[in-house]
Amino acid sequence: MGTIKLSREALIHNLDIIAHHVGGKDKIAVVLKDNAYGHGAVLIAQAAAEYGVKHAVVRLEKEADAIREFFETILILGQIAHTPHPKYHYAINALESIAAYPKGTKVELKLDTGMHRNGVSPDQLEKAFETIAACGLECVGVMSHLKSAEALSSEWFWQRHTFDTLKPKVQRYAQRYGWTCRFHLSNSAGTFRARTCVDDMVRVGIALYGCLEMDVTLPSPPLRPVLSLWGDKIATRVLKKGERVGYNGLYEAPCDTVVSTYDLGYANGLDRLASNRYHTPDGVALLGRISMDCATFESDSEELLIFDNANAYAKAVGTIGYEILACLDKGLQREWRKTP
Repeated sequence: MGTIKLSREALIHNLDIIAHHVGGKDKIAVVLKDNAYGHGAVLIAQAAAEYGVKHAVVRLEKEADAIREFFETILILGQIAHTPHPKYHYAINALESIAAYPKGTKVELKLDTGMHRNGVSPDQLEKAFETIAACGLECVGVMSHLKSAEALSSEWFWQRHTFDTLKPKVQRYAQRYGWTCRFHLSNSAGTFRARTCVDDMVRVGIALYGCLEMDVTLPSPPLRPVLSLWGDKIATRVLKKGERVGYNGLYEAPCDTVVSTYDLGYANGLDRLASNRYHTPDGVALLGRISMDCATFESDSEELLIFDNANAYAKAVGTIGYEILACLDKGLQREWRKTP
């Protein structure tokens, strides 16, 4: 199969930008859910920890288990505690779920500040704290999630204002039970919408990986994509003028053309909608329909760069870089790119 190559230099570059903007490495929580957005969770976790990051965010306990050695705290967003660990914090996404957590579990309460997806409403805040205490849990954080920080709209301001307004109430309720809560609202886009970080930390995912996209009117930091996708050649042939390649002969050679198949297909995350309409960063055309396990390009290189910026590939198929990265085959080899 093909290979995913990661740039350590790009990752450190991005972390430097984020740390400078928020006021220090200790305010960064790296989002490593879904295999670190396709990059490889353990590889990214180790590099982030070596940089000095102490906090991580994942979706499931099994993801936390794989990276536990690298961080002081790991926030688990989408699972009721099964085997709590002292480093693990669990997101409370609904009032009715609180009773399901084992006693002694560290939890972080999610507030619904306007996204209306997960979290308790502001008028449920006191009830949530009472229930957490009654169930023998420890609330160590309060958070929310931004719905459109990357877009030019008033939503970011309203959610920021709502969250900040609730902070004094949270602190009063937390003191009632002897708890100290950390606050965090900002995702990648929200991190750079704010001039300064007024919370205890930010949760950075897509910015960490260098694929943050902001409205053209908003500040856009000079981040660098960390991931590139490469294919290895399977076979080369010359298509004669008029011959067609691949399923249904979607591509017809206008002249004699050297083509090769490479060992990546839609089973590996190469979106089928890019068929016959995509060019690599080096201008190499993808010819015909992408197959399950291979694709044809106008090239005879032994190794071919498919993309080095998921956002560029995403534009060819009408989606976003997040989806391209998250759908990359977990079985693909992932490695740090060798520095010349």
